[in-house]
Parts: sequence; C-alpha cells; structure tokens
Amino acid sequence: MEEVAYSDIKLIRIFVSVVRNKGFANAQQELNLSTSAISTYMTQLEQIVGFKLCERGRGGFSLTQKGEMFLQEAKRILHELENFSRHTAQIKGELTGTLRIGMLDSMVTDKNIPLDQMIREFSKQNPHIYIKIQVQSPYELQMGVLENRFDVAIGSFFMKMNGVMYQPLHKEQQWLFCSDKHPMFAQQNLTADVIRQGKMVSRGYWSHTELAKQGFKHSFATVDSMEAQLILILSGQYIGYLPEHFAQYWVEQKRLKVLLPEMFGYCAPFSLIFRRGRTRELVIQNFRKAVKNFFTEK
Repeated sequence: MEEVAYSDIKLIRIFVSVVRNKGFANAQQELNLSTSAISTYMTQLEQIVGFKLCERGRGGFSLTQKGEMFLQEAKRILHELENFSRHTAQIKGELTGTLRIGMLDSMVTDKNIPLDQMIREFSKQNPHIYIKIQVQSPYELQMGVLENRFDVAIGSFFMKMNGVMYQPLHKEQQWLFCSDKHPMFAQQNLTADVIRQGKMVSRGYWSHTELAKQGFKHSFATVDSMEAQLILILSGQYIGYLPEHFAQYWVEQKRLKVLLPEMFGYCAPFSLIFRRGRTRELVIQNFRKAVKNFFTEK
C-alpha cells in the first residue's frame, strides 16, 4: 500500500461524499463533478490504498468490508484536519472555516427563533466563517450532529440520542387544522370522536406512538415537509398539524380553521443541539453564545 499524501485528501473527501450520497450519481451535485470524473477519482484512491473500497454497477452501490473500515478512518482524518485548520486560524488571531447548521423546514416564520438575526450577529463577530445551512428531519439532524456533518442544529426532538447535547430554546405551538374545503370547516359542535375519524396527514418522521398521543390510530397520507402538509390540508381531503406561526397567514385568509384547540393542541420543544465533546470548539462556542445572548435579551 502506498502512503496517502496530503494531496490525496481530495480523494478521501470525494469518497466520503459518495458514501454519504449512496452512489456516484447522487454525489454529482454535492461534488460538482460528473459520474465519470467521480469514478476516475475513486479508482485512483483504490490504487493508492491497495484494495477495493466499494462495489458499483447494476447491483447498486455498496461498500466492501475494507471499505467500511476505511470510511471510519477517513471520517476521523477529515474531522481532525478541520480542527487543525481551525486551531491554526485561532493562533493567527482569526476564526475561519465553515459552520454547518442543520434546521427543520418552515422556521423562517417563527419569530421566537429568528435564525436570520442570530446568524447576522454571529457573522458580524466572525466575518471569515463560511455558513452552510441544510434542512433535514429531526432524526437526520441528530445523526448529522453525531457524524459531524452538522456542527449545530435547531429543531424539535422527541427522541433524544446519546452523545448529543440539547440546549432548550422555546416551545412551538402546534394546532390541528382543516381547510375551508373540508366538511369540518363549517360544521358546528365538532366532537373529538368525529375529528379522529377524519383523514389525518402525518409527518414521515413521526412514529406510530407520536400519532397515537394525539388520539389517531393511523394516517391516510405522509409528508416530509410542512409545505407538503399544508398543501394536503388545503386540498380539503385531510386534516393535520401545523405550527401556529406557519399557518397564521392562511388562518387570516380564512382558509384554515383550528380544530378543538383545547383538546388537540400541543407544544413542540425546540433545542439547539451539538455533539458532546465538541463544546470547546470556538466556532460552536461563538454560535451558542449568539443564540444564548438573543434569548437572554428577550
């Protein structure tokens, strides 16, 4: 096996991206490379390490046993290199690098967590930090933090994971809605039993337990974003939950109606999360400080 030189780090980054995206084709957009170019780079890396890293072809993409072992070491090396770059920048007296933020969708209308203002204050204090934001489900946000794909993330997490630290922020109000095209919209004296018989749209990251907590045995549709959930509710064929801030415009337009708020409303606790063991990293400390200062001021 040849020694992996520093110049070969690019190949390692490509390999990790391919694995993360589960194939050459899926990694094209992230890497801004063609599949043929990715294939060439992967072949070069395999020649350097001296063994086959992955299987690719009609059978799909999969790692070999040695590829799995190499992946863990590759992630460790990339993380250490990133920390090295940050520490070097600190010695120079400036903070550089990338802050990777994960978040739930449709947070832009939530005045209780004005992420835009938090980032503005953070960027003023850390002008050389590159910001990268990605929207994911609660599960993916937590896994992203554990795997160092996100430095921090903001969301509502009912199922907490070991190795992740949770900094409470606020509680988001959720209501059960129907639209003006749904029979329940004009119906008077609605009962909980009648509502529970409605066609419920749930979120893809909800478990059956979460659905049962609200009194619904099963759902009739599943979505992965608030916008998709809103569309199905507005169709008049489904009822479903939406954050109060996200639904406000449609309520004011008399397109949405809250169903039995005293019975079906609930609060979703939001937290800022980061990986345990990374609390001393300056970029994470500074972002936590920006968030904490905002809530302290409020």
